[in-house]
Amino acid sequence: MVLTRWDPFRDLRRWHGYMDRLTQEVHPATNGAAEPKRWAIPLDVFQEEDSFVVKASMPGVALEDIEVSIDEQVLTIKGETKAEKEHNESGYLIRERRVGSFHRALRLPDTVDADQADSRYDQGVLAITFPKLEAKKAKQLTVS
Repeated sequence: MVLTRWDPFRDLRRWHGYMDRLTQEVHPATNGAAEPKRWAIPLDVFQEEDSFVVKASMPGVALEDIEVSIDEQVLTIKGETKAEKEHNESGYLIRERRVGSFHRALRLPDTVDADQADSRYDQGVLAITFPKLEAKKAKQLTVS
């Protein structure tokens, strides 16, 4: 007997995926005829002792096509991937690489200093490091 974790929304997500594929087959986005589909980039967010780090995977995205902004403690990452023009749409047998604009927003905690953020883009991964504010760091108390 195999135990599987119960997910009440699994069937709903599967149905949603079927509907997405159906609408893509009926109304495919063509070059310039329709607005490109927006998609979300995957993020890793973790906390270190003195910093808060956000890593975003954006393979194939040129540095000049990435826009990063911070407004009222909300980090926004936007960009766009361009379709390759060397193949026409009917020539693809499988097309899984995403094309079009992407957008991701993330509310930052009050404990980070957004003004001192450091961002780097290397091999398709954008890494943004926010130092923690000294006044907001957890203080260690000695119990006597």
